[in-house]
Amino acid sequence: MSKVKVWDGFIRSFHWLLVAAIATLYFSAEEGMLELHFAAGYFTLALIITRLVWGLIGSKTAKLSALIHSPIAAIKSFTSNEHKAGHGAAGSYMVITFFALLIVQLTSGLMTSDDILTDGPLVEHVSSDTVEFAGWLHHLNFDILLYAIVLHVLAIVIYRIKGKNLVKPMLTGSSEQVAVTEPVTKSPLVAFVIFAVCLVVLFTTWGAEPLSYLLG
Repeated sequence: MSKVKVWDGFIRSFHWLLVAAIATLYFSAEEGMLELHFAAGYFTLALIITRLVWGLIGSKTAKLSALIHSPIAAIKSFTSNEHKAGHGAAGSYMVITFFALLIVQLTSGLMTSDDILTDGPLVEHVSSDTVEFAGWLHHLNFDILLYAIVLHVLAIVIYRIKGKNLVKPMLTGSSEQVAVTEPVTKSPLVAFVIFAVCLVVLFTTWGAEPLSYLLG
């Protein structure tokens, strides 16, 4: 079976940049490097915004609608050896979970404060009770996110044992295990432009201060 393009360049870049961003967020939080933490947070926010937009206008395998599956389909996918282009039913539930957790994490982070020097950009627009709740949620949600990551890695290992390599296609963009009758990807240029615009907007507004500190 010939190789088939299943993931466009932006989806692959999004995946690995997100891995790096989450690792940076974790490291900077543990080390108390708040400027780096906020900068990584804005970078992650740009990634998520672009991914959601690309999920509406992008490749077939990137579409958010492609993530909608019934619970029955998700259960059956655990025992099925069928190889499909894009995320399988069970994998789609994991992707949706990651999106939800990341949105909660980023939103709560915008409203957190260390009560000393660093405030999220939305702190001044919400009540002190909301800031306190956001801080509590931000820490709790990140722990849940870490558990979800462990579960995700475990699922990848299990699928690999079953003969389905999920990592290689996310690196190369192509797979020899699926058959499609028409292209399922499109040029990622628009996605990268959207991402660049998001980065510029975020780092010239909310992220200007932490970025200047890091570059200074």
